[in-house]
Amino acid sequence: MTLAQLDLTGDLARPARLTVPELLGWPQHRVRVSFECATSGTQVHRFEGPRLYDVLSSAGPGFDPVRRKDRLRFLIAVSGADGHHALLSWAEIDPDFAHAPVLLAVSIDDTPLDRAGPQLVLPQDRCGARHISGIRAIRVDGGYRSLPPVPATPGLGSAEVR
Repeated sequence: MTLAQLDLTGDLARPARLTVPELLGWPQHRVRVSFECATSGTQVHRFEGPRLYDVLSSAGPGFDPVRRKDRLRFLIAVSGADGHHALLSWAEIDPDFAHAPVLLAVSIDDTPLDRAGPQLVLPQDRCGARHISGIRAIRVDGGYRSLPPVPATPGLGSAEVR
C-alpha cells in the first residue's frame, strides 16, 4: 500500500515530509462537523487527527515567539491532490488569538485516510470550501515584514478634514 505524503515547507526551522501514520504521533482530537457543501448539500462527518497548530509548531515557524505580533504576518497555504487550495492566517490557529481547532484529519467517519492523505478540517466554518482533501503540501510564509505603508488615495476611503 502506498501512503500519501504531505510536505511542510516555507519559513520553518524543520521542514518535513509526513504520512498519516506519522501524524498519529501527535495528540488526536475528535470533532463532529456539519457544513454546507455547494454540490451535495449539508454534510455531517466525524473527523479525528492532530491540530494543525501542534504540527506546524513542532516544525519551528520562523517568527519570534516572544513577540506576539510577529506571528500575525504568517500565512498558511494548504494544497490538495485535486488542485484545491486554502489560505489561513497563523492568528486563526494560535491559542493567543482565535485558537480555531483546525485539524489535519487522519480519519473521516472512522475510516483511515492513509492512502488518500490527511484532510484539512475547519469545524468553525459554516461552508466546507476550506476542507481540503488529500493534502499534499502546507507552506508557512512570513515574508510580509518589509511591505512599505500604502499612502491614502484621496476619495477612496480617506476622510478629508475641512
